[in-house]
Amino acid sequence: MFTFEHFLNLPLIWAMIIALAIFVYVQLDGFDLGVGIIYPFAPTEECRRRMINSIAPFWDGNETWLVLGGGGLFAAFPLAYSILFPAFYVPILLMLFALVFRGVAFEFHYKSGPKSRVYWDYAFHFGSLVAAFSQGMILGAFVQGVDVSGREFAGSTFDWLTPFSVMTGFALVMGYALLGSTWLIMKTDGQTQTWAHKVSKYVTLYVIFFMFLVSVWVPFLKDSIYLRWFSLPNFGYLAVIPILTLFICVALIRSVRAKHEHLPFFLTHGLFTLCYIGLMISLYPWMVPHQLSYYEVAAAPESQSFLLIGAIVVLPVIFIYTAYVYYVFRGKTSHESLYS
Repeated sequence: MFTFEHFLNLPLIWAMIIALAIFVYVQLDGFDLGVGIIYPFAPTEECRRRMINSIAPFWDGNETWLVLGGGGLFAAFPLAYSILFPAFYVPILLMLFALVFRGVAFEFHYKSGPKSRVYWDYAFHFGSLVAAFSQGMILGAFVQGVDVSGREFAGSTFDWLTPFSVMTGFALVMGYALLGSTWLIMKTDGQTQTWAHKVSKYVTLYVIFFMFLVSVWVPFLKDSIYLRWFSLPNFGYLAVIPILTLFICVALIRSVRAKHEHLPFFLTHGLFTLCYIGLMISLYPWMVPHQLSYYEVAAAPESQSFLLIGAIVVLPVIFIYTAYVYYVFRGKTSHESLYS
């Protein structure tokens, strides 16, 4: 009988699918969370309408990738799911409540009157801010690792709360703010675009600072990470990543100062891509960092092969739909309401 597991490394394939889902989520939902983070600082009400209209067709579809990442982890790596989710219950719940609160606020923004709209606008902002900060803290705690005894989480409720995770929380907030501001440069014009250029100039400096801080801090979290980056011949091979990162940082600063419309957004995505690659290099092959590899926590081959059939069908559909939506709603955004 034909089965995928006879000739495919299913645990590796599913680890790559989940990594891809998380990567796409960060790249796509990052800019609309970023718009929410900088939203209340816009100079006029018309600017705020343009900002919220610029993400209206996309924000809920972008979160599909978060569901795919979490669902894929539960189905393909149930042991990792059972260890990681208890370790991060608090920040995960904060993130989910913030995303729900943000979604409700987004809808009520269009339906409420001028007096009550200000409250929903702040709810939209704080929902975006808390969601981004929670994701950054989860990332930092994940990189640091969790305590495992046998096949169970052995730590306490607030092990995730460390100076490093707080720092990565602020770092991701700044990163998303940069994605949001460069998105507005691309999608708006006039006063909103001018303001977005100014925001991008300041936020870029914060992002570079936090990237430097993370780059210096992470290798000293675990000896295995330090050796992976600084032992020979790895150092020579991996040096291309910080070199490319430096090049993109310089190009981003220049493109924002030159008031380019599209280039800053794509350069920011390039920075996120390089950071994600660096993270994968540091953590491979761990699914539960520094404790259990993706192979050790994988579901039965029969389960993974069955799930892979569904993924082969569903993933192209999601990609095609996402690309179609971005194509249909290309171009500049107006301040007119998108809801009737």
